[in-house]
Amino acid sequence: MSPLSTYLYALGRAAYRHRKRVLLLWLAVFLLAVGAAAGIGDKFDENFSVPGTESQLALDSLNRTFPQAGGTTAQVVVVVPEGESVRSAEVRKQIEAGAKEIEKVEHVDSVMSPFDKYAKGVISDDKRAAIITVQLELVDGAVADATFDGLDDATKAIEADIPGSQVSPGGAAYGNNPPSFSIVEALGVIIALVVLWLTLGSLRAAGMPLLTAVLGVMITVLLIVAVTGLTIVSATTPMLAVMLGLAVGIDYALFITSRHRDQLAAGMEPEESVAEAVATAGSAVVFAGLTVMIALSGLAVAGIPFLTTMGVAAAAGVGIAVVIALTLLPALLGLAGERLRPKPKKDKKPKGAEQSAVSGTEPDRPRKSRTPLGRLWVRAVTKVPLLTVALVILLLGAMAYPAKDLRIALPSNGMADPGTPARVTYDLIDEHFGVGYNGPLIVSATIVGSDDPLGVMDGIADELRDLPGVASVPLSTPNENAEVGIVQVIPTGAPDSDETKDLVLRIRSMHDHFLEKYDVPVYVTGFTAVAIDVSDRLGQALLPFGLLVVGLSIILLMMVFRSIAVPIKATIGYLLSVLAAFGATAMVFEYGSLGAVFNVHQTGPVISFLPILLMGILFGLAMDYEVFLVSRMREEYVHAVARAGSKELVEPKQTIEDGFNASVRVVVAAAVIMFAVFAAFVPEGEGPIKTISFGLAVGVFVDAFIVRMTFVPAVMKLLGHRAWWLPAWIDKRLPSFDVEGEGLAHQLSLRDWPVPGDDHVVYADGLRVAGTDGELGMALRPGEVVVIDGQAGSGKTALLLTLAGRMKLATGRLKVAGLVLPEQSALARGRTAVIDCTRIEPSHQTRRGPRGGLRAEIAAIQQADPAVIFVDHADVLRDVDDRAALASLVEETAGSAHGLVIVARDRALVDDLIGVPYRHLTLGSMPDLADSLRLRAVRSD
Repeated sequence: MSPLSTYLYALGRAAYRHRKRVLLLWLAVFLLAVGAAAGIGDKFDENFSVPGTESQLALDSLNRTFPQAGGTTAQVVVVVPEGESVRSAEVRKQIEAGAKEIEKVEHVDSVMSPFDKYAKGVISDDKRAAIITVQLELVDGAVADATFDGLDDATKAIEADIPGSQVSPGGAAYGNNPPSFSIVEALGVIIALVVLWLTLGSLRAAGMPLLTAVLGVMITVLLIVAVTGLTIVSATTPMLAVMLGLAVGIDYALFITSRHRDQLAAGMEPEESVAEAVATAGSAVVFAGLTVMIALSGLAVAGIPFLTTMGVAAAAGVGIAVVIALTLLPALLGLAGERLRPKPKKDKKPKGAEQSAVSGTEPDRPRKSRTPLGRLWVRAVTKVPLLTVALVILLLGAMAYPAKDLRIALPSNGMADPGTPARVTYDLIDEHFGVGYNGPLIVSATIVGSDDPLGVMDGIADELRDLPGVASVPLSTPNENAEVGIVQVIPTGAPDSDETKDLVLRIRSMHDHFLEKYDVPVYVTGFTAVAIDVSDRLGQALLPFGLLVVGLSIILLMMVFRSIAVPIKATIGYLLSVLAAFGATAMVFEYGSLGAVFNVHQTGPVISFLPILLMGILFGLAMDYEVFLVSRMREEYVHAVARAGSKELVEPKQTIEDGFNASVRVVVAAAVIMFAVFAAFVPEGEGPIKTISFGLAVGVFVDAFIVRMTFVPAVMKLLGHRAWWLPAWIDKRLPSFDVEGEGLAHQLSLRDWPVPGDDHVVYADGLRVAGTDGELGMALRPGEVVVIDGQAGSGKTALLLTLAGRMKLATGRLKVAGLVLPEQSALARGRTAVIDCTRIEPSHQTRRGPRGGLRAEIAAIQQADPAVIFVDHADVLRDVDDRAALASLVEETAGSAHGLVIVARDRALVDDLIGVPYRHLTLGSMPDLADSLRLRAVRSD
C-alpha cells in the first residue's frame, strides 16, 4: 500500500492548481446543505428512549392501549397565600373554571381537576396548593408550541382570578428545553483568532483556519437539521457538533498552515510547499480526525439511538473538518500565494559594532541566542524523569479522586435554570407536596384475562403502599376495556435519587409475586423509570466502550509509531486525563465547588451520557496531541539514526528535546484554541452542554499541558531506545500511515532521478534479490525487452514481483513507469501487468481457431495499456499456440510504448521465441559465488 502522504501530496497539489474549482465546489456543497435543511428539516426532539428496556416496552404498550396514561403530561400547580385554602368555595370555583379553559387548549387530550372524584393526593396537606393534571397530545412526536402558549395564557388567567396566588405550569412536558447559543460562545472564537495571529504571525494566515472551520461547522449543522426530518435528533447534537467542529477544524487547519509558513520561510515555492504541508501535517490530521470519528461512532456500543445519532453526527462534523482542511485550505493558500511568505528577519548588529569598525577597536562579542521556552521546559521535565512521572500521577490522581462520587441521570426539572416554568413548578411541588411528586412512577398491569380487574388493581395498589420508599399511591385504575391497568406511585425520593432507583428495582423484583398471586404481569414505567433505565444502560456500556477505546488506541498508535511502549504510554496518559476530567466535573457539579464561578445554580447528577461521550471525544483529542508531538520526536530519532548509521551512536534525550521543541509551539496554540472553544460554552451553557463543555475543557487542558507536554517527555526519557522497539512479525502485519512523511521525502528525492525528463519504464540501482547477497541494476525503455534467467532459488521471481510493485522493495532505488517504489507501489501495480505461465491453461483449437490460453491473457492485458509487461516462467510453455503468442508479444513490443520483461529458468529455452534484440540478466543462486551476483543488463543479439 502506498503511504498516505503520497496521496495527500497529489491532493494538495491538485487543490492548489485548481483552487477556483475547489472554492466553487465547496460553495455548491454549502448551498446543497442549505437546501436539504430547508426542504426536509424538522424539529429537534429531546425524547430519550432505550429500546428493549422494561420501561420503554411498557410505555410503548401504554401508548397503544392506554394513551391517557402513556402520553406526555403537564402539571399546573396553584398556590394560594398563607392562611387561605384551595378548598374554599371561591378558590375551588376558579380552579375548576380554569381547568375547563385548559381543556379548550389545542392538543390537550384531557384535564383532571384536583377536585375530581378520581383525583387523589393532588391537594397539599396544608391546603395551600393543588395540582391540575393535563394530558397532552403529541404532534410529530413533540408538544406543539401552540399548546405551551395556550397553557401559559390559561394559567395567567387563573392567577389573575385568584388574588395573591401563584400559578405555574410545568411537569414532564416542560422538561425538554433545548439548549441554545449565546453571545458568550463567540468569545472562544475571538480567543482562537488572537492565538492564531500570535502563532502564525499574520492576520491573513490566521483568518484561513477560522474561515474553513466556520464553514465546516455551518455545513455540519445544516446537515444535522436536514436529518431531523428523517430520525429523532436531540438539540444537544448540533451544539456538540459546533463545539467539536470549531475546535478540531481550527486546529487541523493550523497544523497545515503553520507547516506551510515554515516552508515558505525556508525558501520553498508556494505550490510545492502547499503540497508537502498537506502530505506531512495532513497525514497527522487524517490520523487524528480518524481516531476522533471512530471513537464518536463507537458510542453506538451503548445501543441507545439518540446517543448513536449524536455520535455519528459529531463524527460527520469532524470528517467534514478534515476534508475541508485537505482541500479547501490548500485552495485558499494557493489564492494567497506569495503573500503568506514571512518577511525575512533583519539581522541586528551587536551594540558597539559600528563604533568598533570606525575606531578599530575589537567589537563586543554578540550575545548568545536565547534558548526557546519549549526547550527549557522539556529539559526541566526530563532532568529527573522518574520524579516528573510520580508528580504527574499524584496530581492527576488527586484530581480524579472525586470521580468516585460522580452520579449520572437524565436531567429532571430540578436541574432547570432558576426562574423557568419547569423549575418554578418543580420547586413549588417539592415545597408543598414532597419531591417525589415531581417524579411519579407508573406501574402497569396486563389484566385482560382477569375476572376481577378492579379488585386486582386495588390489591396491587395496597401492596405497593406498604413498600419502603413509597410516599403515596394516589391513582389505581384500569382502562375502559379493562385490558390494562395503571397504578401511580409517588416515591419519597427525588426523580434522580438513589432511593427512587432502589424503589424501581424493588417493585420489579415483585414481578413473579404479582404473577403468581393475581395472574397478571406487572411492569414499571413512566419518565422516571425510563430515565433510570437509560442511565443503567449507559453505565453498563461504559466498560466495554472503554476497552474498545483503549484497544483501538494501542493498535492505531502502533501503526503510526511502529512501537509497543509508545501506545501503552499514550493510553495510560489518556486514562489519566479522562479520570481527572471526571473528578473535576464531580467537584463542580456534584460537590458545588466553584459553582458561582462556572454559573452552576444546582448541584446533582450529571447527564447520563456524559462519561461515555467524554471518553470518546477525549480519546480522539488526546491522540491528536500525541501524534503531533511524539511523531516529531520519532522523526528526529529516525533521522539521527540514519545520519549516525547506528542507534547506539544516538542519544535519545537529544532527539526527544529536538522533536519537542520543533512541535511544541503549534501544539500549545492548538490546545489553547481547543480549550478556549470548549470553555466558552460553560458560563451560559444550558442542560447537558454545560457539563460536557466543562469536562472537555478540563480534559483538553490536562491532556495537552500535563500529560503530553510533561508526562510524555519524561516517560520517553526513561524508555530511551526501547521506546521505538516493535517485534518484526508485528511490524510486517501493520499498515503504515507514514505520518512523518519519510516515504514522501524518498519519493521527492527521486523525482528527477536518473535525469530530468527520463523516459525509462524501469530503472533500478542497488537492488538486493531475496536469497542472494549481491546488488543489481536495470534499465528498460519503451519498446525494449529484457530476459532474466536463473536456476531455482536464484530469486528471479522475487525480482520480477519487486519490479512489478507486487513485493516490497527492501533496499536500493527503483522507478517503474515513472513511479517511485515502494511508496507508489499501488499505482505501479495499475501500470504494470504480470503473466504467470504456470497458471496458463493451454489453448485448444475450435472451428473458429485457438481460444483461451496465453493469447487471450495477452489480449486482455493489452486493453489496459500497461507500461511494462512481466512474463514469469516463460520456459514452461509447451503449447504451440501459447509459444506463438509469446513470440508475437515480443515482436509487438519493439517500437511500442511498453517494455517487456521475460523470466525463465534457462534463457536458451526461450531464445527461439525472441526475434528481436534483447537484454538479458542472469541471476546466480545460493551458494554461488557472490561475484556472479553483481550484474548489469547487457545487450544480446
